[in-house]
Amino acid sequence: MRTSRKWLSQYVDIDDLTMQELADKITAAGLEVEGCEPMSSGSNLVIGEVLTCQPHPDSDHLNVTTVHVGDETLQIVCGAPNVAAGQKVIVAKAGARLPGGEIKKGMIRNVESNGMICALFELGVDPHLLTEEQKAGIEVLPADAPVGHTDPLGYLGYDDEIFEIGLTPNRSDCQAQFNLGMEVGAILDREVVLPNFENASVCGKDTDLKIESETEQCPLFLGKVIGSITIKESPRWMKELLQAAGMHSINNVVDISNIVMLETGQPMHFYDIDAIRNQEITVKNGFDEDYVALDGETYHLLPEDIVITNEGKPIGIAGIMGGDDSKILDSTRGLIIECASFDHVSIRNTARRLNLSTESSLRYQRGIEPMAPKKAMDRAVQLLIQYADAKEIGETVQCGELRDPQTVLSCTAEEINNRLGTDFSCEEIVSVFDRLLFAPIVQDGVITVTIPSHRTDMEGMADLSEEVIRILGYDRLPSTLPYMPMTEGKLNKKQSLIRMTENLFCDQGLQQCVTYTLISTAKKDDAVLACGEAIELASPMSEERRWVRTSILPSLIGVAAYNEAHGNKNTALFEISELSSREGTQNHLAVVLDGVLEQTRWLHESVPADFYTLKGLIEAYLEKIGVNANTILLKPNTKDTTHFHPYRSAELYLGKKMVGLLGEIHPVYAKANDVKRLCIAELDLDAILQVKKSKVKFSAISRYPSVSRDLAFVVERSLPAKKIMETIKRHGRDPQTKETILKNVEVFDIYEGEHVAENEKSVAISITFQSSRQTLTDAQMNQVFDSILEALEKECHAVLRK
Repeated sequence: MRTSRKWLSQYVDIDDLTMQELADKITAAGLEVEGCEPMSSGSNLVIGEVLTCQPHPDSDHLNVTTVHVGDETLQIVCGAPNVAAGQKVIVAKAGARLPGGEIKKGMIRNVESNGMICALFELGVDPHLLTEEQKAGIEVLPADAPVGHTDPLGYLGYDDEIFEIGLTPNRSDCQAQFNLGMEVGAILDREVVLPNFENASVCGKDTDLKIESETEQCPLFLGKVIGSITIKESPRWMKELLQAAGMHSINNVVDISNIVMLETGQPMHFYDIDAIRNQEITVKNGFDEDYVALDGETYHLLPEDIVITNEGKPIGIAGIMGGDDSKILDSTRGLIIECASFDHVSIRNTARRLNLSTESSLRYQRGIEPMAPKKAMDRAVQLLIQYADAKEIGETVQCGELRDPQTVLSCTAEEINNRLGTDFSCEEIVSVFDRLLFAPIVQDGVITVTIPSHRTDMEGMADLSEEVIRILGYDRLPSTLPYMPMTEGKLNKKQSLIRMTENLFCDQGLQQCVTYTLISTAKKDDAVLACGEAIELASPMSEERRWVRTSILPSLIGVAAYNEAHGNKNTALFEISELSSREGTQNHLAVVLDGVLEQTRWLHESVPADFYTLKGLIEAYLEKIGVNANTILLKPNTKDTTHFHPYRSAELYLGKKMVGLLGEIHPVYAKANDVKRLCIAELDLDAILQVKKSKVKFSAISRYPSVSRDLAFVVERSLPAKKIMETIKRHGRDPQTKETILKNVEVFDIYEGEHVAENEKSVAISITFQSSRQTLTDAQMNQVFDSILEALEKECHAVLRK
C-alpha cells in the first residue's frame, strides 16, 4: 500500500513530523511501514533554458550547450540525444548533490562543463513512473516553465515523500486513502478533514439505463449515466497524487476513476456511452471464449469468471479490467459509470488464472467495505462535475441491496484492563474510541460503541482491547504473567516413537535428511509404498513442485544421486516424514544406503551397504522399539519389482500386515535416477506404531562360561536359512532344568558348488550354549545338541555334513 506525505497532509496536519517520525508512529500502531523515501532528491537545482546546442568537436555523441539559468549563463557538455536549443530543462549546477554523486566543474574532452542537464531518473524518480521517452533522455519542461526557478522538482510535483505500508489481512480498510487518513489522525490524536461528498450522486433525471445481475457473485451493482463530459488535462493535485501512487495520468476522466478507487478503496469503471448499446449492462458468467481487454491482450474466459456484458457481449472482466472496445477516448462525449461488489474468491481465482494482477483486482481480493460503492459513486460524481464539466446526469440505478452494517459492541473498562493486564481509566479508553470515530456512549460504566462501516475487522471484545492498546501504545503494557492451567510437557506415543527412531538410526551412523514435500509428476509416479492417491496443487510454483508426495524414497534417492555426482560415494541416509494423500496422512520412514556403511581402512575392515546390512539395521531397530521377533516376517518381494531388484528384495510383515519394502534398487530404476547400486527401504511408521510392543527386559550377564559349536548342514537349495535357525531355537532348552541354554545362533557361511548336489546347499551355523545358573556339562550340551540334530533332520531334512 503506497501513500505519501502530500496525500496524508490533505486530511491531517503532519507538517511538524519528519518522514521517519511519522513512519515510526504508524508502525508502532500496527501498520508496518516497510519503506519511506523521497520521491526525488537533488540540491542546487535550477530551471534553465538551452540557448545554443552545438556538436562537441571531439565526440560523435556529445553536445556543447549554453544554458541560461536566470542569473548567469553556463556552458554544459551534455550527452543526451534529445537535447536541443530552446528547451526548458533541469540543471544541476556545480556543487549539486544527486543520488548518483556530486556534480563538479570539469573538462570533458578538453571542453569546459559547468554542471549537468538532468533526466528525472538521475534525480531519484522511480523509472516505473516515467515514459520510455523520459528514460531515454533529459527531461524537457513545458515552454512556460520559469527560468531561474530553484525548485524544479517541486514545479513538477516530485517534491513528495513515499510510504510503503504493509497491511495485515484484517486491515484491508486502509487500502483506501480516506480510511488511512482517519487511521493516522487517530494515531496522532489530530483532527481529520475529509472532502465532503456525501450524497453527491443523489441527483439526476430519469434514465433509460438498465442494470441487471444474473449471478450471486455480484450482490450489488450501481450504474449512472453522465450524458455530457469534457475530456481534458487533469488538475495538478490529481496528477501529483497519482504519481505518488505509482500511476500515470491519462486524462481528467480516467484519472478521476483511478483517484476515486485510491481514495475510497472501491474500484469503478467508466464506459464510453456510445460503446454501450441501448444503455444496458448485465453481470453474468458462463462464458467460454477469448476476450480483448483494455491492455490490448487477449484472455480466455471460462464459465466460472464474472463478466460484464452489453447485449450478451463481454465488455469487461468483472473486478479486474475493462474492454478495449469501450474505453474512454479523447472523443468520448458521455459516460456510463459502473460500481459494484463482487465475490472476492472468484476475482482472486480469475486474476490468478489469467495472471492479471491489477489495482482493482488486488482491492477486491483483500476485501472492500460494504458502503464503499455508494461512497465511490458520490465522490466520482462530485469530481466529474467539478473537473469534467459533467452534465445531463441520470439518476443512479441500483441492482441488489446496499446494506450498512451497524455493528454495536459493548465493554467496560474493567473488562478491557483484565484482558490487557493494564489499569487504563474509563476516560482514556473512551478517548481511544472517540479518536477512532466509534461514537462511544458511557452509561452505568458500560461503554457502547457503533463501528463505522469501513472497520469490518471489529467483531468483539478482543478487537476492542487491541484498538485500545495499539492507540495508547504497546509500551504501556506492564510485565504480567498470564493465568492458565498447567499442562504436562511430554511427547505423545507417536512423537516418542519418531524421536526414538531418529536417535536409533543416527546412532547407527545414518544421516537424517529433510527433502521437499512437493514433487514432480515423475517422482509422484515413482512412489514406493504410496500412502494413497496424490494431491495436485491448484497453482504450483513450478512443474517440479506440482504434487504433494505420497512416498519418501524418490526424493531420498535424489539426495543419493546428488552426492554420487559430487564424489560422495559412501552415504547412509534416512528420512521420516508425514505424507498426505486424498485418503489422509501417514508417517513413513525411508532408508537409502550407498557404498560402504562403515569402514576402517587401517584394519582393512568394512561393512558393505548391501541387502543384509539393511535388513539387519531394520531388524535391530524393530527389536529396540519392542517389536517381538516372532512377529517379524520377511517374504520374497512380489509387490514391487519396478523399483526393487526382484531377487534381492523383501516384503516386511509384522504379523499379517505388510509394513514395508526393502532391498536393492532395480538396475533400470537406478539408471533412470543416475545412481549405482543402492539399498533402499520404505516403512509405514504408523503401522509399526499400532503393533503391540513387548517390554524390553534386561537380565544380568551370566558369569558361567559359554561353549560354541560350528556345524554345517546340507539342505535343499530352496529352504530358507531362517527356518533352520527357528528350528534350532525351538529345541534349545535343557529337558532336566527347563532352562534355555541356547544363547545364540548365527549363519556364517552358505556354500553351493563342488561336492554339493545341484539342488542343494551347505549352510554353516555357529551355536552358542550358556547357562545363567551353572557351568554346563558335556552331557547337558550333548543332550540338547542331539535333540537339535534330530529336529533338523525331521523338519528340514537337513543332513549333518561330515
